[in-house]
Amino acid sequence: MINSIKDLKNFVNDKNFKKVFFLCGEKSFTISGAKKIFEQIKKNKEVSIFLKKSHIPIYDELIEIIHFVQKFKPDLIIAIGGGAIIDYAKIANVVEYRQDLKNLIINYSYPFEKKFTKLIVIPTTAGSGAEVTSNAVIYINKIKYSFESELLVPDNYFLIPEFLLSAPDNIKASAGFDAIAQALESLVSKKSNDKSLEFAIRSLNISLENYLKFLDTPNFKNASEMSIAANLAGKAISISKTTAPHATSYPFTSLFNINHGHAVSLFFEKFFRFNFENLSKSETNFDLSERFNLIFKVFKVRNINEFNLKISELKLKSNLDCDLVKLNVDTKKNFKKILDGINLLRLGNNPVKIKEQDIYKIIVKE
Repeated sequence: MINSIKDLKNFVNDKNFKKVFFLCGEKSFTISGAKKIFEQIKKNKEVSIFLKKSHIPIYDELIEIIHFVQKFKPDLIIAIGGGAIIDYAKIANVVEYRQDLKNLIINYSYPFEKKFTKLIVIPTTAGSGAEVTSNAVIYINKIKYSFESELLVPDNYFLIPEFLLSAPDNIKASAGFDAIAQALESLVSKKSNDKSLEFAIRSLNISLENYLKFLDTPNFKNASEMSIAANLAGKAISISKTTAPHATSYPFTSLFNINHGHAVSLFFEKFFRFNFENLSKSETNFDLSERFNLIFKVFKVRNINEFNLKISELKLKSNLDCDLVKLNVDTKKNFKKILDGINLLRLGNNPVKIKEQDIYKIIVKE
């Protein structure tokens, strides 16, 4: 499952790929090692590049990329970056610009037809698992919307640990927690099944062993393990989708510029406690109490209190500060904006129906 830079070069050297379009982050293009790859490939191919500027995938920048792709007409798109880059590439490879595109996105009604070309992705963070998921995110007016289609799944992906090592510490921490959160949410999601369960458990076993090691002393081995953990978490949530912690995280990213995984972590324990304390109201077709027992077993804890303590310790040791005062976030003052930005599709996957007053208690009332 782990690849090398040589594997990537051999793949791109295929004679069928004459025109190659690169999509990368403005900063990560240099620090990840993507620039060196680009310089080597452009010696033998006609290449073009777009460097992402926005820290989240936004509509206006997406339109730029779509126009870029459709004008250049590449034989291959290479996306090297985090979840935002990969989501941009996935969308730009299947979505054509049209006057009513914004309304189609808002109404989740884009008529997917085909891919324009071949897409390969190389993650530079171990978190979202976007390289294997059938959905992609876009923000319009700071509100998150999703594209969902099997056509969005990239044709190939390469897990190259070297690309992860240069990421800033806060990105490593945020992305790694995202992988853990996705696996945990997958286990309790209403759409969970035996296959997603298998992926989620495998992901957690790897990430719990390697997450803090990767943050403290990053090396090829633990970077490889975190790549695999994130990939498995992506496979899990591609089936089950995420739940309340993810649904509620998006406005904290768009409104307060908190990195995605960090935003997911803010109220993670509270949402899981809410689900546990409302087991009798579960809307799942599986026994939610058994799933919690499975989670406790994986985390080597006995109950919800010990589980939440373990999650809090992970956040503390990874420097994911959840002090809203320090983060300059006033949830009471901004509750209406936050509520408007919550993703209702993801909220609907929560195992227990969650209402506005429940969210208020969780994110506002101490």
